[in-house]
Amino acid sequence: MDRDTKYTKEFRDYLDREGVKPVRCPVRAPNCNAFAERFVRSIKEECLDRMILFGEGSLRRAINEYMAHYHGERNHQGLANRLLDPRHAATSSDDPIQHRERLGGILNFYYREAA
Repeated sequence: MDRDTKYTKEFRDYLDREGVKPVRCPVRAPNCNAFAERFVRSIKEECLDRMILFGEGSLRRAINEYMAHYHGERNHQGLANRLLDPRHAATSSDDPIQHRERLGGILNFYYREAA
């Protein structure tokens, strides 16, 4: 987190009680927080803004499903549209296309099954 005054002592105490260890950005490093901000924008636009959540349990499930999709199934522009964790490497373009959906079809992944 950056050094904004909105992160009060009470907020940091709450994080401590919940077992979250915040990492503070260095002083005068405005671009240091860019990766976290990009992730927050991605999860909001691709997942959370499209859902109606009923309590903490449904929020946690949505975040867990999105994290599995983000790390294993979503292409990343910063990596030349490759996957972070390529588990499904097709060996032939003749293999049938498989489909996996998460969160009722909000997140979709298409792949060819490896031989």
